[in-house]
Amino acid sequence: MTDPARMLTVEIDGPVATLTLNRPEKRNAMCDALLEEIDGFFGAPPKGVRAAILAGAGGHFCSGLDLSEHVSREAEEVLAHSRNWHRVMDRVQFSGLPVVSALQGAVIGGGLELACATHVRVAEPGCIFQLPEGMRGIFVGGGATVRVGRILGADRMCEMMLTGRKYATEEAAALGLAHYAVGPGEALAKARELARQVAKNAKLSNYMMIQAIARISDMSKPDGLFVESLCAAISQTSRDAEEGLNAFLEKRPPAFR
Repeated sequence: MTDPARMLTVEIDGPVATLTLNRPEKRNAMCDALLEEIDGFFGAPPKGVRAAILAGAGGHFCSGLDLSEHVSREAEEVLAHSRNWHRVMDRVQFSGLPVVSALQGAVIGGGLELACATHVRVAEPGCIFQLPEGMRGIFVGGGATVRVGRILGADRMCEMMLTGRKYATEEAAALGLAHYAVGPGEALAKARELARQVAKNAKLSNYMMIQAIARISDMSKPDGLFVESLCAAISQTSRDAEEGLNAFLEKRPPAFR
C-alpha cells in the first residue's frame, strides 16, 4: 500500500512494484533515511513481485544528495558513507529484480548514480543529467565512476565532471544514459509497460541477465565466455526452458513459474 508520509512510497500492482521517491519539496534529494528505505525494499522484495519501477514525485527523479542535511565527517566516516551507497546501489542492481526507472526533471549527482543502477531507463523531455560534484568541491561517491563511467567512457565522464556539463534527454539517450526518450508525462506509463513485459520472462532468465552480464564485462574474454556457458547450461535445463519451448511449438504464451 502507498503511505504518503514515507520518503519512499510503494504501490504493488500484480507482479510490478512502483517505488516513488517522495520528497518533492526537495526535488527528491537523497538522504540517509531514504537510502535506507530503498535498501529495505530491495533487500527483501515482496513475494510475487517480479519487476520494479523507480520514479520520483513532483516532476523530478532525484537531485542528488540533500546538501541542506550535510554533516561534517572525518575521512573514515566519508569512506564508510560512500561504501554504504555502493552497497545499496549494488542491492538495486543485483537483487535479481529487474528495475525500470521513470526519469523526469533532475537526474543529478546521486540521482544519476541511482538511475544507472537500474536496468532500463525511460526519460521524459526536460530531464537534466549532471554530475555537479566538482562545482561543490567534492567527488562522486555513489558509484558514478563505475556505472556512469562505463556508459559514457572515462574521457567523456571526466569532461562532464570538470565542466559541470548538463545533458538533456535526447543527448542522454544518444549516449546511453537513458534507453528510451518519450513524450511529456509518458515516462511512468512507458516504464509500467516495460516492467510488465519484463515480468513475463522466466525469473531465472531475468536473474541470469541481471547477475551475469555486468559481471562478465569485468572478466577476461575466456572467463566471460565460460560464465556465459554456465548460465546457458543452468537456464536451458530448467523447467522454464522446457515450458518456453513447448509454448513456442504450441503457438501460445509461456506460463513461467
